Amino acid sequence: MSYLDIAQIFISILVVLVILVQVRESGSGMFGAAQNTARTRRGLEKTLFQFTIVLTVVFVSVSIFSARLG
Repeated sequence: MSYLDIAQIFISILVVLVILVQVRESGSGMFGAAQNTARTRRGLEKTLFQFTIVLTVVFVSVSIFSARLG
């Protein structure tokens, strides 16, 4: 198992955890009542959202780099 494989596993676990924290903070959850999707994210919610995007980009980049080397 290479360092890139370990990095992929670690990043994927982080992505899952950050998404689960976001779902818990939203209140009604993913399948709850209709939510106002046009509202503004603020504070910790905005930071988690941005962190999710960064982690996803890093995960995809590491996956592509790993596939190219393999």
